[in-house]
Amino acid sequence: MLLEVGGGRFGRSHRTAAPGEWLTVADQAVAGVASPAIELVGLTKRYRGSLAVAGLTMSVPRGEVFGFLGPNGAGKTTVVKLLLGLAQPTSGQGSVLGEPLGSRAARRQIGYLPELFRYQAWLKAREVLALHCELAGVPLRLRHEAIGTALEMTGLGERGRDRVETFSKGMQQRLGLAVALLGDPQLVLLDEPTSALDPVGRHDVRDIIRGLKQRGVAVFLNSHLLAEVEQVCDRVAVVDHGRVVAQGPLAELLALPQVRIRCTGLGREALAELGRRWALHQDGDWLSVAGLSTSDVPDLVAALVGAGARIHAVDPGQQTLEERFLQLVDQA
Repeated sequence: MLLEVGGGRFGRSHRTAAPGEWLTVADQAVAGVASPAIELVGLTKRYRGSLAVAGLTMSVPRGEVFGFLGPNGAGKTTVVKLLLGLAQPTSGQGSVLGEPLGSRAARRQIGYLPELFRYQAWLKAREVLALHCELAGVPLRLRHEAIGTALEMTGLGERGRDRVETFSKGMQQRLGLAVALLGDPQLVLLDEPTSALDPVGRHDVRDIIRGLKQRGVAVFLNSHLLAEVEQVCDRVAVVDHGRVVAQGPLAELLALPQVRIRCTGLGREALAELGRRWALHQDGDWLSVAGLSTSDVPDLVAALVGAGARIHAVDPGQQTLEERFLQLVDQA
């Protein structure tokens, strides 16, 4: 992502520099201006006595893919509305890209793909994007390039002059994603971005999300397709009834308390020697190791092989995101 210093490529300016100089988001971080993409402290929202969001506290840095998960009615949509300024919090504080929630400066830097959207059937794809360029305040001189880039990124490069009414549901989903990418947003909110896509389309969206991350853009992903979330997210938060029931790096949330390894050919002396380094528990052919991080599993396997053992299976002690999600919601 490139931002023009002194006026801003799309009306954003982040530090004083010579006219015409361009900065990447990474350059901005070095310059000390990269505040968290999202910062929420004790955010609460009530609707006529009903508590939709209860004391939400979280921070999403730039360049991170953050998964926001929960069952229907958990409060996810309300949080997205608060981030976009479509609703006002009852209490608590929050900022988006260093700007107050709901401010024009914050909204100008956000790309948003809602779960439900509809574009005028008689418009061409380029006309839809041109309309949203105007709404987003993209300078006229930059619109042609911005539209072309968005179409290419979403696989619609050859469909720009086709009418929306000729698009399948999956193609319309791609068009919605193209709209969200206009204007070089620094935060992209994606609500079920792959719900209507085939496997190829889901793969393409994952590549787009990873590309945004590499450019220093924060991605806030709300999806019920937990296998997709598991492939792209760095951290996740699970919410239920307006409250966060778990939050943290994906690897930590999915980790189980022990690693299990099935092996044969390990003598008692070798087992005792290995037991001085790891807390091993033997049950037949299975060895269980408590408190072992997944990054240390290869070292243990290498030590077992070096001691003469044959390895038949390794259970790294990690759940799928779907298993962990159901467990957390059930506990809540």
